[in-house]
Amino acid sequence: MNFNSKPATLNANQKTVYEFLADFNNFEKLMPDQVTNWKSDKESCSFTIQGMADLTLKFTLKESFHTIKVEPEGKSPISFDLLLNLKINDLDEQKTTGTIEINANLSPMMAMLAKRPLENLVEVMSEKLNGVFS
Repeated sequence: MNFNSKPATLNANQKTVYEFLADFNNFEKLMPDQVTNWKSDKESCSFTIQGMADLTLKFTLKESFHTIKVEPEGKSPISFDLLLNLKINDLDEQKTTGTIEINANLSPMMAMLAKRPLENLVEVMSEKLNGVFS
């Protein structure tokens, strides 16, 4: 099951946005309020989603200035990856268009439970990313 954010137009060039996203220390600024106990270094992070799960994430792909892929490390209640896609804005090359996508392997029962929170996550992250670069 895929969950995609609406494209966000960010007031920074592609390299600046990529470098921000390529460091997990910056991800806390993008998380919804339900995320607590945040710990991070440049390459990984761990946190608690209130009432749901503890997660550890790591980068599994970094394509300079274009794509970042994040996956859970260790025990996770669901199998998923998170993709951050960046491209130069069509109207202004000093701006970046960014999208966030979650690809989750969910059973029908888990899909019913997780659909709304995952949709919310990609939209909140997109909005907060837009706020960082406004």
